[in-house]
Amino acid sequence: MKTITVLLADDHHIVCEGYRHLLGIVKDIKVIGEAHNGHEAVTMAKNHRPDVIVMDLSMPQLNGLEATRQILIENSCARIIILSGHNDDEHINRVVEVGAAGYLFKQTSAQSLTQAIREVCAGNKFFSPSIIKRLENRFQRADRSGEWQLKNSLTSRELEVLQLIAESNANKVIADVLQISKKTVEKHRQHLMNKLNIHDAAGLTRYAIDQGIIESHRKLASG
Repeated sequence: MKTITVLLADDHHIVCEGYRHLLGIVKDIKVIGEAHNGHEAVTMAKNHRPDVIVMDLSMPQLNGLEATRQILIENSCARIIILSGHNDDEHINRVVEVGAAGYLFKQTSAQSLTQAIREVCAGNKFFSPSIIKRLENRFQRADRSGEWQLKNSLTSRELEVLQLIAESNANKVIADVLQISKKTVEKHRQHLMNKLNIHDAAGLTRYAIDQGIIESHRKLASG
């Protein structure tokens, strides 16, 4: 029996411990690491090449959606399951657009999670039943309207900078996190403002919250 290696990515340590415990009793699944922010998830996915990555959407520094996109750019064969509390159409659409192999709600059972891990490892897609129904309706509307497309033209690096700005980080801190110069951060900030026609940090923060890049409670916690 092949052992499926799994990387857990969630900024709440107690959540990772719970997943590790649940999966630890499954004979064919082995948790090989935990990432607690999006950047760690990207690095660990590259270094460890797990069979499956279970990714939370809402994480500091780099959200799960952008982390998923970066992982898939580096390794198009990566199999990523998004496990999130968000059940709205906007988040579901973005998860599909970015290329995740599955999407489960955090309220899902341990049995569904293990089934999802096995299915995506085998090359299949796996979504919660209610998500499948929403996707069917979404694709039907898209076929009629031609609207099924990415909504913005921000680059991956601009999205990273936007999230860090929205989390109230100063340019120097952003430069340290992304390992770029402060001047480069300032250029990205200006490009963001020009593209979005938003000219202050508060406006960028509101945009990031509206677009689901960060959650309002995370802004309040960091502010």
